[in-house]
Amino acid sequence: MTAVVAQFLSEALAAGQALLTRRAGSTVEVFDPEDLGGTGRSTVVRARLGENPLGVGRTVVIKVLDDGAPTAPFLREVAGYRYATALPSQSRPGPQLLAADEARRILVLSDLGHGRGMIELLSEDFDDAARGVSAWGQALGRMHAATVGGEEDFDALLRQAVGRTDDGDACGTDAVAAQAAAARDGAHELVARLGIDLSPRLAAELTAGCDLFAGGDLRAFSPSDVGPENILLNDDGVQFMDYEFAAFRDASLDVAYALVTFPAYVGEASVSRRADLERKLVDAWRAEVKGLWPNLTRDAGLVRPLLHARTLWVWLSTHWIVASGTGGHDWALHTTDARVVLTRWADLADAARTVDDAELAEAATAMERALAHFWFD
Repeated sequence: MTAVVAQFLSEALAAGQALLTRRAGSTVEVFDPEDLGGTGRSTVVRARLGENPLGVGRTVVIKVLDDGAPTAPFLREVAGYRYATALPSQSRPGPQLLAADEARRILVLSDLGHGRGMIELLSEDFDDAARGVSAWGQALGRMHAATVGGEEDFDALLRQAVGRTDDGDACGTDAVAAQAAAARDGAHELVARLGIDLSPRLAAELTAGCDLFAGGDLRAFSPSDVGPENILLNDDGVQFMDYEFAAFRDASLDVAYALVTFPAYVGEASVSRRADLERKLVDAWRAEVKGLWPNLTRDAGLVRPLLHARTLWVWLSTHWIVASGTGGHDWALHTTDARVVLTRWADLADAARTVDDAELAEAATAMERALAHFWFD
């Protein structure tokens, strides 16, 4: 461990101890820091607790935002954790928020432990991968079902978090929605680089996908980046670990995000059965939400929003790698591997054919071919 890293860990430990002591009203000692890596914008530390008046287990996770890191994602993260922590434990999608200081940009979370990562499960045999994606879909469904109608509460928590800082303009925009809109607006320029025209159907799908952020019939809470890299399975089930872009939006965006991001990690034994894994994930999610959204009991009620959302995510990942080279680099959706993007377009075409949408399938196949020519010919 370098002296610089040791200093960061020591400072994070001291900040977390002071915050927990203030929260508990009596001295809380933390020690034995373990570097969890952070995101390049923060220092994240697992620490042991001495005397523990909070009754939260033997370890906690402390996150301290680095100097120069943007405040808006942190404030959304705090609001997201506050909102999710208030949910019933069986519906809570991730760690519990124990304490936060928006002005000093520190938060302390319950420790999820080590568990197994979703990436590990997906890479193993089909049965393990199937259990993983089913648990993933179930966890998404429970979270969505528990948060329907809670948008005003979340917005109030977001305003409250912003109000505790000097950054009054932070968090006004859903950053994921903004990235998606930028990718949609750059669609004509991107396909021009590929030497093809933008399919009118593809353009319409991108607009419909962007509309799901502010509208849609399936509005619920989302941590946003619900891909394999941010999922841990422990004794309490699937846990989502990244809330920096938390927001309310149409739930189909989360389901489609899972469908687009998991295939890159599927092991060789399951590659030919990706469609089966997709069905298991969607069916597990639908089983949890169909009581709230009865129209989802029929495939027809889910086909359109899922295709809108899936097309948007595939397009956004393509935009990042082809057009901008920036944005979303910490998100599971982001990739620098051209083969992953080509597979996403092929999978989208297959999904469209499955529901007899020949026009979208043709547009997706044309994009796959143009991109393959752009990169490899």
